[in-house]
Amino acid sequence: MRIMIRTGIFVGSFNPFTVGHDSIVRRALPLFDRLVIGVVGDQVYKPDMPSAEERIKAIAELYQKEPAIEVKPYYGLAVDFARAENAHFIVKGVRSVKDFEYEREQADVNRSLSGVETILLYAEPQYSSISSSMVRELQHFGVDVNAFLPKRRNGGITE
Repeated sequence: MRIMIRTGIFVGSFNPFTVGHDSIVRRALPLFDRLVIGVVGDQVYKPDMPSAEERIKAIAELYQKEPAIEVKPYYGLAVDFARAENAHFIVKGVRSVKDFEYEREQADVNRSLSGVETILLYAEPQYSSISSSMVRELQHFGVDVNAFLPKRRNGGITE
């Protein structure tokens, strides 16, 4: 008898990885045996973006006590990363109608290219206005953004 491992991927630049991202990870985890967080590699240039290695390390530290989560760099298309990880699902977070329309179009293309399905998880209301771009802008102006970043406590994650 062949055991099927359900693998999903959650991809992004995660610059920075926010409490909204953490919420999606925590809510997606029960759906899979294995969840791979794919961090866009250094081929994408954004001003002041930490290296992929730094972002991977920070996210991996958050989930070090969760054996079902792996954090890896990825390059190219998400569907190629999904294939490489033997994943049949891409997990995406949706905060608004604008996000929904964008992700719906991406899901259609990804499914037609590879057969990989996309699972959309809606943002919890308290996180619907949080984005990495917003956090970076607040940081730029010297605002303390710790409330928007997940914190590790007692070997697990809390908001």
